[in-house]
Amino acid sequence: MIGLMISVSEWLDEKEVLFPEMAALVLGLWVIDKKTWTVSRPMLIILMTVCAVFGILLVRYSPFPLLVNIAISFAFTSLCLIITRTTLIPITSAAMLPVLMGTHSLVYPASVFVMSILVITGQWLLEKNRLRKTIPSNIKKSAIHHPKHWIKLFIWLLLIAVIPVFTGQVYFIVPPLVVMFIEFSSSSAGFRNRPVQVFLIMVTAGVLGTIFQYYLHILLGLPLVYTVLLLFSCLFVFFEIIEKPFAPACAIALVPMIIPQKNVLAYPFQVAVGTAVFIFVAMCFFQKCYRWKRAHLLICFIPQPIRLKMKRPKRNSVGN
Repeated sequence: MIGLMISVSEWLDEKEVLFPEMAALVLGLWVIDKKTWTVSRPMLIILMTVCAVFGILLVRYSPFPLLVNIAISFAFTSLCLIITRTTLIPITSAAMLPVLMGTHSLVYPASVFVMSILVITGQWLLEKNRLRKTIPSNIKKSAIHHPKHWIKLFIWLLLIAVIPVFTGQVYFIVPPLVVMFIEFSSSSAGFRNRPVQVFLIMVTAGVLGTIFQYYLHILLGLPLVYTVLLLFSCLFVFFEIIEKPFAPACAIALVPMIIPQKNVLAYPFQVAVGTAVFIFVAMCFFQKCYRWKRAHLLICFIPQPIRLKMKRPKRNSVGN
């Protein structure tokens, strides 16, 4: 699916075809064998397309500065999630990406529409042929549907975005990082108890994307499709080694392919700082980690390989 997206982009010579979050959707809907997002198939196509169109309209017709447009796009996608009672957080990226990148071509929402259909069709075929477990999309009320939660997220996003926007360093708040921030602040999934591991995964994805784009594609001239396929081969091997696939990392790895060449080498640093800030805010002001027990904090902030090597006190055997 990723190779197809890159191939079409090169064939048409249209970078607007590249939508990094689509890589995250493929991982979440095809590979990860559990419910990643609560949304029906038709609603996924509708939400992704509508939000992509909204982002383009903002770029084309909004008279407001970038920070205000970021606020508008975030408010719109938040409203979509609240009204539809879904948890398809990648729609945030669909609306915000064109705003940050200044994309105004209708090729972008058309690409998002077609790729959403392909991803959904692929998932259906995998489930029909029993290559993937069928996962129900029943919608239950959760914290993510409370307006107060989204208002709090909105305020923190704007506070974090002020410096990057006014300094022109917008890759500190690249949309996949915003998606990660929302997931970390809203989800009850296990990854929120692994902030150090998530940070390392995101930074590794950013570094890999930069290395492959700069050295293989820009310097050596390897076609982009081969560059990206090699990149994701390495990224997926990395996921297998750590046994923790994380969908936003796929999008982070693909972003270097759509940003100007002059910004590529600085990208991993911006990803590292942005990830650290977003995780810190999510952990302290949403998860309230300072209230957690000491043992819980130990598990969260010490990487798993180190924890496994730590000596644990032996329990007294009973009945011997």
